[in-house]
Amino acid sequence: MPDIVITEFMDEDAIAQVLAGRDVLYDPKLVDQPDRLAAALTDARAIIVRNRTQVRQALLDKAPNLKVVGRLGVGLDNIDTAACAARNVKVRPATGANDLAVAEYVITAALMLLRKSWFASARVAAGEWPRTDLMGREGAGKRLGLIGYGAIARLTAQKARALGFSIAAYDPHLPERHPAWVQVERQSLDALLESADVVSLHVPLTPSTTNIINEAAIARMRKDAILINAARGGVVDEEALCAALVEGRLGGAALDVFATEPVTASSGAMFQGVPNLILTPHIAGVTDESNARVSEVTARAVLEELGA
Repeated sequence: MPDIVITEFMDEDAIAQVLAGRDVLYDPKLVDQPDRLAAALTDARAIIVRNRTQVRQALLDKAPNLKVVGRLGVGLDNIDTAACAARNVKVRPATGANDLAVAEYVITAALMLLRKSWFASARVAAGEWPRTDLMGREGAGKRLGLIGYGAIARLTAQKARALGFSIAAYDPHLPERHPAWVQVERQSLDALLESADVVSLHVPLTPSTTNIINEAAIARMRKDAILINAARGGVVDEEALCAALVEGRLGGAALDVFATEPVTASSGAMFQGVPNLILTPHIAGVTDESNARVSEVTARAVLEELGA
């Protein structure tokens, strides 16, 4: 039986190089095959996952020898960290390894939505020439509002500032005297929502952040504002967002994460026909480069915990 089980996609060079000589089962289909996964974990000392594999008590009970959970990313919503701690199972996320990818995604989505031209392909191909309809806006001179001001948000701010954005941020958990506030305006949530041209979320999913962007929050935002969520599904009320876009109460939105993942035909029905909306399948932090970094960091962390 394998010593290390990998249940979701991972950079294969990292597996071949960092985990060379190890008894590894790499099968991204395992995330959807709970019986096979349970059988594979009988003797495993490590499991490496992304965000879909649910590392809960039921799974831990199937893995009596488990020592470490390697997380190919940073979010821990799918991992019961308390249950892991009770079993003395270490949880090792790839902190920082995909920050650049997420920051670039936010900037790209913001510019695409401000310019509006991303939606023109079908019309131009059909022989239309809608230049005046697609006269979008520049990023320079606009205000980017960051909800949460951790490492990814700070990197996003750095890149946005280079494009001429001014930056505001809301983070009740970051001390007022923290040096990160030096180059950004510290605002209340309401003030940020009311003033920002682009609002980007950078928070974990917790009871206090669940639906932090709801109907009331959207009502505070500017009519032409852009909303970007590449943080966690569940922090945006998706039905309220879709309604605001359909009714023209918001300028546009990009969602990379969703309350239900993967999005199904049923859960995704609300998004059909919604204007000025970009949907991507939780790939903000996944590029060729970041996948290689995340995979190597995670593999080395797992070996470290196994004493290798």
